[in-house]
Amino acid sequence: MTTVTETDAMASALELEHVESHLHPEPSYDVADHPKPTGREEIWRFTPLKRLRGLLDGASSDACLQWKEELPQGVTLSTISTDEAKALGGIAPLDRLAALAVENAGGAALLTIDGELDRPARITLSGDTIDRTVWGHIVVKVAPFAKATLLFDHVGTATYAANVTYLVGDGAQLDVVNLADWQDDAVHTVQNGISIGRDAAVRFFEFTLGGDLVRSSTNVDYRGPGGSVDLLGVYFADAGQHLEHRQFVDHTAPKTRSNVEYKGALQGQDAHTVWIGNVLIRKVAEGIETFEQNDNLVLTDGAQADSVPNLEIETGDIEGAGHASTTGRFDDMHLFYLQSRGIDPTEAKRLVVHGFFNDIIRRIGVEDLQDRLMAAIEEELATVVGTPEVAR
Repeated sequence: MTTVTETDAMASALELEHVESHLHPEPSYDVADHPKPTGREEIWRFTPLKRLRGLLDGASSDACLQWKEELPQGVTLSTISTDEAKALGGIAPLDRLAALAVENAGGAALLTIDGELDRPARITLSGDTIDRTVWGHIVVKVAPFAKATLLFDHVGTATYAANVTYLVGDGAQLDVVNLADWQDDAVHTVQNGISIGRDAAVRFFEFTLGGDLVRSSTNVDYRGPGGSVDLLGVYFADAGQHLEHRQFVDHTAPKTRSNVEYKGALQGQDAHTVWIGNVLIRKVAEGIETFEQNDNLVLTDGAQADSVPNLEIETGDIEGAGHASTTGRFDDMHLFYLQSRGIDPTEAKRLVVHGFFNDIIRRIGVEDLQDRLMAAIEEELATVVGTPEVAR
């Protein structure tokens, strides 16, 4: 006999319900449901479509990234068909690029996690050319009550569009670190769909340092009460780079929690960052708590940061909801404080930027990765801090 649990019932109801909004289109695997954008649509208006290298045309390709795996006991990697991947459930594509990635990937990589891992699972995806489009489809299935840290490391160069689905079982704890450390000519678009089971907890870290254009959309829903998510991000844009991060947290169950915190720095002519945060609190989502925040530090003239937080609330019976956004230059009070204690101006500026990012980086809990990220930020700062171009 099959017993329908409360979580199963909520998941079934979730598939039937859709809230009309220009901020989050109806999810669908059918590419026809996601027309080719003109750039005037709300979810595309910040993205320079011409720089996507034809990804929106959806031409098929058998090109692949190279995979290197370091998988501890309790983690298995296999290949499944596209139909099998869809049947596992999760969030369907919310935009054309994600739908094309599923349609053209020719199947999906299935990463299954069970038990408590004794070390992080690491997967490095590397490319060596921008001349061939790569489509990717990945499903991460986390068993109930499992506990794991998972790192996706993107290096080299590529023209790459992916759809990544996370299915997090009841009571599980999952930390994901998604690092985009591409060369400067890479184009990378991805939809991360995270479905969280009853009383499960997810921390999703996103670090974007390289690439010509990176567009990342992270969407969350809850398959039972008590679920929790922290979406934490750091990005650093140089001259000419376009780094775009979009989050949509859909509170589809009561007593759930979400916290979104992204921090970015920009330097150089035409460096452009975009952060779009949206939280939907449905009628059923009573007693939830949510907050989203985005902070940007503009280091030079000629850089632009767009930051748009949104809240859509359908019930007043909540614990708390809020959002905040700041964009500014070096804080003169911080610099004055450091210099008054004998620290020279160049070092003072470095310390301010390090402190700005360190609050998020230190939460990873993986020492070698934390050191790598701080070293990368140090390398970025070496090209600007202490030069006459630094914005004040």
